[in-house]
Amino acid sequence: MQNPRLASRYAKSLVDLVVEKDQLEVVQQDMLFLQRLLKSNPDVAALLRSPIIKADKKQKILLAILEGKISTVTVGFINLLVAKGRESNLQEIAVAFTKQYDLLKHISKVKITTAAPLDPATLNSIKEKVASEITDTVELEAAVNEALIGGFVLEAGDKLFDASILRDLQDIKKQFNENIYVSDIR
Repeated sequence: MQNPRLASRYAKSLVDLVVEKDQLEVVQQDMLFLQRLLKSNPDVAALLRSPIIKADKKQKILLAILEGKISTVTVGFINLLVAKGRESNLQEIAVAFTKQYDLLKHISKVKITTAAPLDPATLNSIKEKVASEITDTVELEAAVNEALIGGFVLEAGDKLFDASILRDLQDIKKQFNENIYVSDIR
């Protein structure tokens, strides 16, 4: 169930708490661990969403899975979520926490998708160019999508720059379908 407002509020509360306790970095690592765990293990995600399993049973199972792997602050936060019946939103809350962490630390995530893998020198050059345009620290993620044929797609925050051959071909196809030079014969 998608509930971004709820996730944002819980994440903000947790950020405020861990900044006060000076454990922001530790809890950020915990949230990244939880995101990886919930993404790679569908059984744990199903456990959190299950309305059949009682809250105390969920707490015991989660404690057994997470004991020694995350901080006590994060364990307490997860226990609070389970007590409030919000454990099914843990994945969303972890993602929202990471976004708020990035805002707090002035980190901009940039994703570049190309048709073929880029060499490290090119990636570094792109990172430097993007960093010169913004004041935040840049974290560059590279992805490959052969369907692009050539060119690249650059995503930075809520901005998207599509300079791919696939996009050009789609634009040409659209122009042919809406050809204003040939009148409709029907």
